Amino acid sequence: MTERPPHTAFPSPYDLTAPRGAEDWQGLYPYNMVFQDRLRDQEDAKFWFCDSQHWPNVFKPFETIGVEFAVKCLGQFNTRHYLIPPANGIEFRIHNGYCYMSPVAVPGPEIEARVPEFTKRAGHYFENWDSLLDNWRRKVLGTIDEMELISFPSLPDVVPFEDIESGLGLDPTYDLLAGFDKLIQLLYRNWQYHFEFLNLGYVAYLDFFGFCKEVFPDIPDQAIAKMVQGVDMELFRPDDELKKLAKLALELGLAESFEPDMSVADTLATIGTQPGGSDWLQAWEKAQDPWFNFTSGNGFYSSDQYWRDHLDIPLGYIRSYVSRLERGDTIDRPVLELVAERDRIFGEYADLLDDEARFAFHSKRALAAQVYPYVENHNFYIEHWTMGVFWRKARELSRMLHSQGFWKHPDDMFYLTREEVRTALFDLSTGWGVGASPVGPSYWPDEIERRRNIVAALETARPQPALNEPPAVITEPFTVMLYGITSEQVANWLGATEETEGCLTGMAASPGVAEGPARVINGPHQLGEVQEGEILVAPVTAPSWGPIFGKIKAAVTDIGGMMSHAAIVCREYGLPAVTGTGSASTNITNGTRLRVDGSAGTVTILDD
Repeated sequence: MTERPPHTAFPSPYDLTAPRGAEDWQGLYPYNMVFQDRLRDQEDAKFWFCDSQHWPNVFKPFETIGVEFAVKCLGQFNTRHYLIPPANGIEFRIHNGYCYMSPVAVPGPEIEARVPEFTKRAGHYFENWDSLLDNWRRKVLGTIDEMELISFPSLPDVVPFEDIESGLGLDPTYDLLAGFDKLIQLLYRNWQYHFEFLNLGYVAYLDFFGFCKEVFPDIPDQAIAKMVQGVDMELFRPDDELKKLAKLALELGLAESFEPDMSVADTLATIGTQPGGSDWLQAWEKAQDPWFNFTSGNGFYSSDQYWRDHLDIPLGYIRSYVSRLERGDTIDRPVLELVAERDRIFGEYADLLDDEARFAFHSKRALAAQVYPYVENHNFYIEHWTMGVFWRKARELSRMLHSQGFWKHPDDMFYLTREEVRTALFDLSTGWGVGASPVGPSYWPDEIERRRNIVAALETARPQPALNEPPAVITEPFTVMLYGITSEQVANWLGATEETEGCLTGMAASPGVAEGPARVINGPHQLGEVQEGEILVAPVTAPSWGPIFGKIKAAVTDIGGMMSHAAIVCREYGLPAVTGTGSASTNITNGTRLRVDGSAGTVTILDD
């Protein structure tokens, strides 16, 4: 590690140049998502941080739909639905292909004025949490079912005679355009549902957190987090299903059927010939619906690979679990230990309070524990399941337009914005309707190739962790809790704090100490490289990386706070974790021996 001179501010986005070959990158994205020159004074007055926790990769134009819907809907529930006193929404911009965010502050005088209305609205949800959550599941699953019914077949040479007989008076392009519009609207609907409960889950935890800090001024943040750990979460079900299948394979004597490097088809065929194989195959089929609607990514990119479409991914994890079980390893999450630790810590702190304070302590902790599972469970229903169906349908549409000559490769549609896709569909419809060739096949192949080169150029440079001058003190609770963007961490990024040579600091996200060689992972495509006993170092982890957590000793990420997905998942798997280091994935190389102290929030490089 090299010493950096201290700075007081990050670069302005207006002063950062694009990587060579990406000079025209702004044209890839809608005008409202990029910094505008005429607004420089306003935009430079704000502090922006890179949200690599959710969007660690460069966006293709179509992929911005995820950040558009997610951030807009997050903000509306803070600002317009619940009137959360200390938090409005978050502005976002794309710069050099990456997502930057700036929380919108609530003016001081308005905070107190919001409290009565927030109490009424949030109170209704907290008082009726279970019934409203059941209704939420019905709404979300119903939306997914509607999305599954959408299809994008090629247009026929002529309309069926039945349409003439019935007097339908419409052609298939009507359904084609309506299908695309409906796909977008259904995705928008489920992203609205996504935040119906999520922000309240964070609010309940923040309320409990604030109470603990008030009555126990010296309580560690981790002690508070431990008091809601060890709960049953649906987000862990996909991984749990794989573990059950691995255990069943051993019970049925099928372990030898899971040979390394054997294809999915050959493995399943081999199992089918073995005694008890049909029972295992039946369990395998049953687990897929719905639990294989899961990606090793985070659901925000068109390239994410979902288990149900790439069965080699879950089968590979099962193969690894079978091997570990044969060695006598324990593959289950340490739930009983987590629960015992949770109850011990809670009981010890409760004993320090008088009756009145103890009642409030119990009540606030009970509410936080009730709503806490949703903070992770929503991921399965929205980021994984909903987004999986959405990307599958979008790829179907892209392949149909590819077959009509609109672009060279089946998935090239993602280099268009969604508004451009609708224009291309009407172009196709017009050509079909008038009996002439559409314009798209002569326009889009070269334009997509130009855009592909720009995206590839953008991918050659890592994003700045933040932009512009940070505030003197960062107090916005969601920014601190979710992203680990604290005043101390920002100062560390700027080189304004003393840093021990060979040591990185971050958020003490999950307790414990571990030593081992580093394995730097920049995305899910590299998960197969992780070896037993290594320490995972990544810009960010995804909740779906659970199956590899049994291999690693600890995790280190560039971004993330105490309630980030990485922190929660590591605590639930009993792994030490340091999040929000800012630069671990760029300062550490594969094989470097590390000591990760998840209780102190430090990562020490042990090699000279």
